[in-house]
Amino acid sequence: MADENQASKSGRSWLVAALPLIVFLVLAGIFYKQLAAGGSTSDLPSVLIGREAPRTELPALEGLREAGVQVPAFSFELFKGKVSLVNVWASWCAPCRQEHPLLVELGKADNVQIIGLNYKDKNENALRFLGQLGNPYDAVGVDNNGRGAIEWGVYGVPETFIIGPQGKIIHKHVGPLTPQAMQQTILPIIEKAKSDIAG
Repeated sequence: MADENQASKSGRSWLVAALPLIVFLVLAGIFYKQLAAGGSTSDLPSVLIGREAPRTELPALEGLREAGVQVPAFSFELFKGKVSLVNVWASWCAPCRQEHPLLVELGKADNVQIIGLNYKDKNENALRFLGQLGNPYDAVGVDNNGRGAIEWGVYGVPETFIIGPQGKIIHKHVGPLTPQAMQQTILPIIEKAKSDIAG
């Protein structure tokens, strides 16, 4: 009887010791499968893909002007009939600063409107950020309490969404945009969405 108890304890302690390795191998298998299929950890699935964008209404970033006119607020109405890129950003976010030149460059093109969701930021800091680095945004909404980001299922900043002309989310990119992500993923999706309007 004592031998059976000892064997049972030995078996359980082996399982407890092996559990972290088993979990690691399962996770490694999932990541490998995603990478082998051409996926990226930046392109995480979202329950919102294929659904209508949240009808989030956020106030404008007061004092942000283009040609002397206040830049509009964040509204679902902006998405109708256009291809839009929604970028969740903050002045305190170092990766946002890293990706910003790519957004400024994209903002020079006429093929997409860029809408900013300014997340838990101070108004003066957000204005200073855009004043120093340039403003790529056609509209900016201020999300002081983070409610808007929750509606969009945001994990953290920066995140970027592409919205089709019917107001549906067609892509989500988690983390800072990179030149590679822009060339291989973001720009082709924008171009396809644009051709869907023409078609």
